[in-house]
Amino acid sequence: MKYMLVMRATDEAFALMANADFNEMIDTVGRFNDELIRAGVLLAAEGLADAAEGVVVDFSSEPPVVTDGPYGETKELFGGFYILNVASKEEAVEWAKRLPIKGPGFKTEIRRVTTIDEFPQDNEWIKKERAWREANGQL
Repeated sequence: MKYMLVMRATDEAFALMANADFNEMIDTVGRFNDELIRAGVLLAAEGLADAAEGVVVDFSSEPPVVTDGPYGETKELFGGFYILNVASKEEAVEWAKRLPIKGPGFKTEIRRVTTIDEFPQDNEWIKKERAWREANGQL
């Protein structure tokens, strides 16, 4: 099963990270990522640029309104993610507990990633997506 670990942090926690030694942080995260790779569970991991560089497309009106960042409240933002292929939610939780960037103001949300098999297989769009995934080695 695939699970996404979504890393969240308060503004204060992000500010503390900005003061951390960058090379030390890369080494710490690199060691953790290496553990995930050696365990065979890492599918993807990415950090995200500052929310101030992003935009939001709000569909509350027509046409949609595009707003430059920063946007939303800190609790709505996340700074990066991992996607793991593990046997259970409990295993995903155990990996999340080992994340190296932690402390007051840091949280990790764990969500199961749905699979194409959970959708109606006779739907024409699901058939097209399945064919695309198969052609690209994703299934």
